[in-house]
Amino acid sequence: MQFNSHRSLAFKLPNYPIAKLQNGAILVNLGFDPNIHLDIILQTSNSICFSLHARRNNDKRVRAAILRVRVFYHDKCFDGASSAALFSRFYRERIRSDVDFVYSGLLHRAGVLFDERQFDGDENAIVDFKYSSSPKITWWFDHHESAFLSAADAAHFEQDQSNRKFYDPAFKSCTSFIAMIAKERFGFDPRPVAELVHWTDIVDGALYEDAKSAVEMKAPAMKLTLAIEASSDRDFVKKLIPLLAYHPLAKILEEPFVAAVLPPLLERHELSIDILRQRTREKDGTIFFDITDLDQEGYNKFIPYYLHPDSIYSVGLSKSSFRVKVSVGSNPWSKREPTVNLAKVCERYGGGGHARVGAISFDVTQGAAAHQAALEIVKELRASVRQQV
Repeated sequence: MQFNSHRSLAFKLPNYPIAKLQNGAILVNLGFDPNIHLDIILQTSNSICFSLHARRNNDKRVRAAILRVRVFYHDKCFDGASSAALFSRFYRERIRSDVDFVYSGLLHRAGVLFDERQFDGDENAIVDFKYSSSPKITWWFDHHESAFLSAADAAHFEQDQSNRKFYDPAFKSCTSFIAMIAKERFGFDPRPVAELVHWTDIVDGALYEDAKSAVEMKAPAMKLTLAIEASSDRDFVKKLIPLLAYHPLAKILEEPFVAAVLPPLLERHELSIDILRQRTREKDGTIFFDITDLDQEGYNKFIPYYLHPDSIYSVGLSKSSFRVKVSVGSNPWSKREPTVNLAKVCERYGGGGHARVGAISFDVTQGAAAHQAALEIVKELRASVRQQV
């Protein structure tokens, strides 16, 4: 049961008298029956949720056990965090209310993407990330063109009869995809999360009016995107997800743990614009840059197009503690239409993504291989642009 601690709430326990919540306190009236015991269980992942279970004192069992649902989401990604938030709200409202959510971020990296030992929930869901054929995965939503690690995984999905696994690469964001499925198949009302759905389509679908709007970071959703992508706190997104499910984006910015990280991240963002101004080079409509010697992996992906508005493609190399990343993208505001499917290009090197944006992750020790792949892709894209002229 969900509640707002600033309002009063009264409800009936099954076959028992009334419990009342007022000003954040739970007042229970169990009459004169000393054999009735009330269990109050707070949800650890979401402080605004709790559940009540009534039992007789000689009954050691709680009448209904809390279900533990582990939600795996695309980490360092606004759409990934929002997908986890919307899935959680949908699940609590339409599937089961007495549930405890545990959140685990997933990142694209060289080698094995999943550790099945982490699939330890009563239910396990993956949102906005690649498919896993593990029988322990009970829910899956994705919209990436490169959603399947193998043909066997794709075949496994096609044969699934659970009505709990969904895929459609036509959607701009996984969040909007989940909202549609939850509404049409499960009766979920997406209106309370309309703002979240709207902005995930803009952010993940690159639907900004122009490159300047994408780089200026004025809207609350864009500030949250910056924090999600660049925060070094491993628990930051996990703390953010429950708020995304229930609160306006502008209000979330006022949360102390969010407000504290934004000033240094915005300063770092301004610095990254200067760095990319120095490092980016455009030729034949294709930008190339290498910042693997700097701690800049969380840079705004639209900066190259802001600096080079006539470009069509960009290829960038960056480095973190666990990978060297080749980012391949296309300019959403280019006057010349991109003709190369970037997901297919990245798949040749073990990566993937969407038709207009993709990435490849190399092991942190494979910097030379990543650099070679980036140069090959740059050569291919520049050749395709020359053929368009």
